[in-house]
Amino acid sequence: MAFVPTGPEASFFDALDRHRASLLAVVKQGAGEAPARVTRVVSRFEDSVGLQMIPQCITRKIKSDSPKSVKKFALILKILSMIYKLVQSNTYATKRDIYYTDSQLFGNQAAVDNIIDDISCMLKVPRRSLHVLSTSKGLIAGNLRYMEEDGTRVQCTCSATATAVPSNIQGIRNLITDAKFLLIVEKDATFQRLLDDNFCSRMSPCIMVTGKGIPDLNTRLLVKKLWDTFHLPVFTLVDADPHGIEIMCIYKYGSMSMSFEAHSLTVPAIRWLGLLPSDIKRLNIPKDSLIPLTKHDHMKLDSILRRPYISCQPFWRKEMEMMADSKMKAEIQALTFLSSDYLSRVYLPNKLRFGGWI
Repeated sequence: MAFVPTGPEASFFDALDRHRASLLAVVKQGAGEAPARVTRVVSRFEDSVGLQMIPQCITRKIKSDSPKSVKKFALILKILSMIYKLVQSNTYATKRDIYYTDSQLFGNQAAVDNIIDDISCMLKVPRRSLHVLSTSKGLIAGNLRYMEEDGTRVQCTCSATATAVPSNIQGIRNLITDAKFLLIVEKDATFQRLLDDNFCSRMSPCIMVTGKGIPDLNTRLLVKKLWDTFHLPVFTLVDADPHGIEIMCIYKYGSMSMSFEAHSLTVPAIRWLGLLPSDIKRLNIPKDSLIPLTKHDHMKLDSILRRPYISCQPFWRKEMEMMADSKMKAEIQALTFLSSDYLSRVYLPNKLRFGGWI
């Protein structure tokens, strides 16, 4: 069954088609150029993968006969026994489910989360191989349909009601799409506004995803699965501030805490579509629509600029240095100064049509 919404004429997507052709050429060559490696205390950066854990990383011992670690040791054994039962019975549980089996013993949800990450890292397997799932918070809309593990058929739409990201990404199959691109939207409010403005229909065929801020594991797994399956151009729409850039980096290069799962989570082919600091200047957004960088913002920006992957992204560096020099940041909503629907009607269509990504 074909998807109903019809978007712009075919020539509108010429720049996107050329971009996709270049991405496919790199994929065909097996990641293209030799990856850059930069060693850190616990991670190594590879341009084609993202942040990865290095073999000779710092480890810590947890002993059953040590008063300092006996409780942690007991909790690890408790969760390992639960994981064993899940794998044996081929069933799944969320981290929240595990916490509530004995909330008094675990104390708080963070304790469970950390132990599951430690077990995953220790065994060198993705968390889903432990049959432990994360609760999804992300949403997806647009030209996509698939079948869930239990046989449920899901058809995403371009309507104002988005589909929740599945909790078992590994189990979804028979993915079908005609999409020309995938747009990752940082914030739920922006995502909903784009749906309300019929952006998804007007730019059809396309797919939109939001992780509602810092993305949960399932949203990242879904983005990775869509990239691996279709090799679509993937773009991010984030605020022109250090927090938005951090979120974009998580999708593209991963995070230190999950570096042991980099191969299944990162999409280095992601491009920054907006909001660029240079766009603020180009569009003459007035200063009273901008927000001064805080001390924390400056620290975050400096931290990102020092990361190994920024050396591979000179255009990103230039944008961030422009932000640092201006001492100002902007939310995507600053574009409403130009018109209430400027983002969906002018900004994004022009960016996509004329290749305005970096």
